[in-house]
Amino acid sequence: MPPSKTEAAYRLLKSQIEDLTLPPGAKLGEVPLAERLGASRTPVREAIRRLAREGLVRFAPGEVAEVAPVSLAGVRALFEFRQILEPAAARLVTRDGRTDPERIAAFHSLLSDLRAVRAGIDEAGPVGTDGPADGPTDDRRAAAVRTFHALTERFDQALIAAVRNPPLAKTIADTRGQTARLRAIAHAAPGRPALSLGEHLAMTEAVVAGDPDRAAGEVARHLTATLDTVMTALTRGDLPASVDVRM
Repeated sequence: MPPSKTEAAYRLLKSQIEDLTLPPGAKLGEVPLAERLGASRTPVREAIRRLAREGLVRFAPGEVAEVAPVSLAGVRALFEFRQILEPAAARLVTRDGRTDPERIAAFHSLLSDLRAVRAGIDEAGPVGTDGPADGPTDDRRAAAVRTFHALTERFDQALIAAVRNPPLAKTIADTRGQTARLRAIAHAAPGRPALSLGEHLAMTEAVVAGDPDRAAGEVARHLTATLDTVMTALTRGDLPASVDVRM
């Protein structure tokens, strides 16, 4: 069953905000968006309101919608919040998985896929050792990195789905849109995807091994490393020119 027009507009706009195709500060006029999406203004308006509830869109003076800005204070506050929520969720999920293996079944399959991606990257070898940058080896490496990006989202969704505490799961889920946009910034840093892959392997291995404290610790370490990477990119200006960073 195809998605509704509102859902289709929401998914497209959210995707473009997350990958910075629609950068912070971009105006979201209902009429031009409706024309571009081939829809009426009503589904576009509803999609914008939904994105506003997720913190990805704000209404500037005059009720003009725009992509929410990225601010250093906002990034730090978001990660401080995640540092409270996500290690706790990992600890609970890992603990529950000891007596309810089905609860962490998604992490077993995720671990297998993460290891396969690591093997693919290792087989490709260091960048530039096998021909030009657009050669077969680098193509394989790029494909593995794209697969890994999808796996990071699978980890987050698996954690949300496995938490028995509904308020905790919902609160984590509500941060996903903002987190995904910052992930695109973090993964743009040279060498960061490989480091993040190792961190996701460590987190997933801890959950599967049934070690709650280790799982919580690995999640906390991953969040700290990601925050450091994002803050470095924001303060150095290692971003597309269209991304306006505010203090």
